[in-house]
Amino acid sequence: VGEEVLLKCSFKSSSPISERLTIDWTYRPLTGGQMETIFHYQSVPYLTTVGKFKDRLSWVGNVARGDASIALQSPAMSDNGTFICSVKNPPDV
Repeated sequence: VGEEVLLKCSFKSSSPISERLTIDWTYRPLTGGQMETIFHYQSVPYLTTVGKFKDRLSWVGNVARGDASIALQSPAMSDNGTFICSVKNPPDV
């Protein structure tokens, strides 16, 4: 609690990395409920502008190295839940 936490995600692709590569991070609270997209990447990172993670996420990945990690500032116990990283590099998923 209170420190920056790294949400690590790595990927491998049999296709060359292109501008069609997308990364989506989704989150579902521990208490259940709706999955929400908290981060999107396509050529550049798009951080969420609404919700509980607004202004607390940063892109720390490097797609050329197969890294799709993000960082969360000032985590709280209420942030507990499931974080899912999805990488698509057409035609590879």
